[in-house]
Amino acid sequence: MEIELTRSEYIQVGVTSPKTTKILPMAKEKHGQKVVVADHEGAVTCFQMKRGDASIVFKTLPGPKITRLELGGPLGNVQDRIFVSCGPEIRGYNKKGKQFLNFDTNLTESIQTMAVYGSDLFLCGNYIYNHYRDCKDFNYYLSTDRINDTICVPSEQIDDVIPILACQDRVLRVIRDSDLRYQVDISGSPTCTCLMDPKGEILYGTSDGLFGVVHIGPTEPLHRWELPNDDNLGGVLCMESYDLFDDGKNEILVGRDDGLLQIYGYDETGDPEIKCKSTFSESITSVAGGRVANVNVNEAVVSTYAGWITGISVAQNHQGANGDYMKSATSEENQMKVDLLKSEIEELQVRIARERENYQYMASADNRVSAVPQFSINDKFVLNGDDASYHLTLEVQMPIDNVLLQSDVPVDLLDLDKNSAVVSFSDVDIENGNHLLATYRCQANTTRLELKIRSIEGQYGTLQAYITPRCQPKSCQVRQYDVKPLSLHQRISALDESRPFNVLQLSGQFSLAEIHSWINFCLPDMPERASGDSVNMAFRSTFLDTQLECRYKKGEGIFRSDNLSTIAILKDVMTKEATKKKINLNISHDINDDSIAHALNIIHPKMEQQLSLAKRVQIIDALKELEVSEGGTTCLSESYREILANAEQLREEFKKQPSRLERLSGMITDLYLDTYKFKGQSVKNKVPALLELLNHYNLDSLIDFFTN
Repeated sequence: MEIELTRSEYIQVGVTSPKTTKILPMAKEKHGQKVVVADHEGAVTCFQMKRGDASIVFKTLPGPKITRLELGGPLGNVQDRIFVSCGPEIRGYNKKGKQFLNFDTNLTESIQTMAVYGSDLFLCGNYIYNHYRDCKDFNYYLSTDRINDTICVPSEQIDDVIPILACQDRVLRVIRDSDLRYQVDISGSPTCTCLMDPKGEILYGTSDGLFGVVHIGPTEPLHRWELPNDDNLGGVLCMESYDLFDDGKNEILVGRDDGLLQIYGYDETGDPEIKCKSTFSESITSVAGGRVANVNVNEAVVSTYAGWITGISVAQNHQGANGDYMKSATSEENQMKVDLLKSEIEELQVRIARERENYQYMASADNRVSAVPQFSINDKFVLNGDDASYHLTLEVQMPIDNVLLQSDVPVDLLDLDKNSAVVSFSDVDIENGNHLLATYRCQANTTRLELKIRSIEGQYGTLQAYITPRCQPKSCQVRQYDVKPLSLHQRISALDESRPFNVLQLSGQFSLAEIHSWINFCLPDMPERASGDSVNMAFRSTFLDTQLECRYKKGEGIFRSDNLSTIAILKDVMTKEATKKKINLNISHDINDDSIAHALNIIHPKMEQQLSLAKRVQIIDALKELEVSEGGTTCLSESYREILANAEQLREEFKKQPSRLERLSGMITDLYLDTYKFKGQSVKNKVPALLELLNHYNLDSLIDFFTN
């Protein structure tokens, strides 16, 4: 049975970044704990709940955008000092709001993540990790991929404080001084980390939506458990370990970018299980546990992208040990609050009407003044490895009016249950490179829109989103997203060497940076820059489950894949990029004939499934007519009765994958053309025969057609 939760909204600040809300340690038992939050306007706000209202303790002046907030203090003392990162600076405030630190690190990168431990500051930009002790540079490390988060394991239990970097390439890097101690491979790109206990238990969450626990030892890690994202929920943005149910055991609080807050406990065997959840209309940027509204009630404080600070507590706690507190909230007090809110709303409506009149007057005057409203957009274009599609998420601090999508490459818009917007398609001019023009009209008060898009490998270009919020005067912002030649490939840690690989080798007068830029142009999830003298990366096709290895250095690149079409796409694109820079390439290849049958066998179950689905959907109407004319289904076979019973489900499944069968047929056709292209033969005249064979699909006949 799921536990019931109660929600209380406290205050709203500006737009917030992940992990910028903390709860200060308990100071007095008379009132609840103080909450401190930082926003994009550069203000640090500290408030405390008194008699059900949020009382501002202090608020700093606006300044540069704040990207992270952490609590610290001398070791052994109360950790109630507030540290914030803004640009290359670190600022420190005490619990009363007095600034005691303004440290300019002079870093070339803006500080994105931060950890504080005693007099140690662990600061990370996009790729650079810096360790400062007493504001003096102590250690330095250059990561091979983007750093998404950082955390440190306390030094009371381990020989020394251990900083850990959560990096985009699906690795947790454990640092010692200025060197890599060891690294921990995980199943997704880590977006946030949390210390479960001081003995080295680290909780991590990924952009794919899964999370797990790993023990960080002095010399090696130990994986405890990992929960997969079977329900295709949003990516994890923040986590906290806190005893929310006041049962002596810490629960796991998980905040996701789709606005879902999950609270996990443990079952009798010690495995994590979901206890309760709460849904917000915006992405959750921070979650913290404490006693804020009442000194006797544990609650989770949640901050969202638009800056709403909300308290989540267990309903039974309010009605149990805290009954006296609930009884004190009499109906008279509630009525006073309602009257006060009504008066504030009326006053705001009068002010809005007055400002609108002033704006209309100024806009219609001879010396017209019109200002374009500024608004922040939180957007993500992420490949989902489970269904080989891209999830485009657009989040605005104000309601969205409409979103226009335009693409110069063929893409499919897939149905998404979370999307309540109305979509309309416009005619496009394919000859001039316009393949998609779709408009999403959002319902009232929609601040977040999520879309699902599938691209075609081998065709690359740009997808553009024009976002128009509900504001006056009307304004629009444009976001651009690259659709890469091998857009459906995802990074993996190692190859399966038992597969039959085709090999492509390039050599020429090019630098490591140049060949890295070509590969970065072809593949997603690549670091912006290459580190070291050589690079070795592995990828997996999320659509076909084939693999690709890229090994390259200055003057040489070697690529291996069990899909010949992948090699052909790489060869064509990299040759074009080298030609643009007038670089001559020496190209050689080694084609493994066994890889053709291997690729066709990988495609085979997907083709059979789609053909079977298409045939079953095609006969549904005929079976329904037969059911009506015969007065029942007794005349039908068991398989036909099963199709009728699952008719709606089959149609829904087919609707979600409108072009999947066409895509698979296209991949087989491309594989056939590429096979003979590498042999120096043109077989375009045989494509009609291949398409006819695909209409009467049989794997053995298809393999014979390829080999003969």
